[in-house]
Amino acid sequence: MPIAVVVDGANRHDMKLVERTLEATMIQRPEPTPDLPQNMYLDKGYDYPEVRELVAAWGYTGHIRSRGEERVEKATIPGYRARRWVVERTHSWLNRFRRLLIRWEKKVENYVAMLHFACAWITFRASGVFG
Repeated sequence: MPIAVVVDGANRHDMKLVERTLEATMIQRPEPTPDLPQNMYLDKGYDYPEVRELVAAWGYTGHIRSRGEERVEKATIPGYRARRWVVERTHSWLNRFRRLLIRWEKKVENYVAMLHFACAWITFRASGVFG
């Protein structure tokens, strides 16, 4: 489920938005403990020392796929299938909203409002409150 939404240009690298995304988190998270650490799963687009340090500074245990790691596993493990990461799954869920897939809004505020609506819809469906 999405925990925060940040909008920037399409030509902006994902790793540059990590801090803004963490700052935009809407809910207060519980304090991580050794028994219950808080995990952050990121794909290989975030495999940079700055991102690893930032995730650790925020108190998360980072699970960041290293570049080339999947290729090695594919070569050594027979029948290996790539894992679909949480980030990619969330993007897939958001792409089901045509209004987000094709950006019609000229104002960033309107686009962010639609993103929040889509995230709320995804969270509502995932909660299973009504079946």
